[in-house]
Amino acid sequence: MRRTRWGLPLGQTRQLHRRRLLFGIGAAGTLAALGWAGLSAVLGGERPLALVYRGPAACSGCAEAVAALLRSAPTPFRTDYCGPDEQRQISRSTLAEAMVYAQPGGGNIRPAWRQLRDHAEDIQDFVHHGGHYLGFCLGAYLAATQPGFGLIDGSVDQYIRTDGASVDSTDDTVIQVRWRGQTRHMYFQDGPTLELRPQAPGTVLATYDTGAAAAVVTTFGAGRVGLVGPHPEADRSWYAEKELTNPDGIRFDLGHDLVQSTVDATTPASGGG
Repeated sequence: MRRTRWGLPLGQTRQLHRRRLLFGIGAAGTLAALGWAGLSAVLGGERPLALVYRGPAACSGCAEAVAALLRSAPTPFRTDYCGPDEQRQISRSTLAEAMVYAQPGGGNIRPAWRQLRDHAEDIQDFVHHGGHYLGFCLGAYLAATQPGFGLIDGSVDQYIRTDGASVDSTDDTVIQVRWRGQTRHMYFQDGPTLELRPQAPGTVLATYDTGAAAAVVTTFGAGRVGLVGPHPEADRSWYAEKELTNPDGIRFDLGHDLVQSTVDATTPASGGG
């Protein structure tokens, strides 16, 4: 079970639980899009590496779900976990091996930030020099500042606190979004809205029913940042555990679209949506 991200008195705080690229390279795929590690992997015929955080700043099982999404993409990544109890730690040298760093969902933002703030500079440098950051729910909150990695020129807020939101509690549920103009349903638990500043480069992939952005792709230096408030990585066990049903079925195409749009340099992150 998850908690409200901001530690606000919104419903009953519950004990943490939980779980769970298409990367495209055209002839114009550049070093900035891949990074040295990604380019070397492609030239060597090896799948590029995606590092997925696993540790106290993520819910149990969330990292595994993100890793499964990355591995199941039509053009898959190889994945490895990084974190305080993993063989790989978050560091400049570890990140230098990867094309993607993914931050899964989790609990309250401030305790999570205390676990991760010492790595903020390394993650910023990784993205700034051509790496790719994927943030799911809490990972999207953490892409902002105060607290956060400061990877987006904009702000985040709780969807459930916005005027007209169809959900006003932190309970796990299924919500309706508009993804690339199509109505879709997604697993949701206290995810953020994502607001880029008017002149900031970015593409809005999905919006909530209020019109606020639910998934965006933007740039940070030479790198790219893909963020989503709901959970496109949620597998069948998530729904079964909460006795929830997705009218669209359990599909991962939205998650694959997020990853593709983030790492594919031929997909523009411009225009503000």
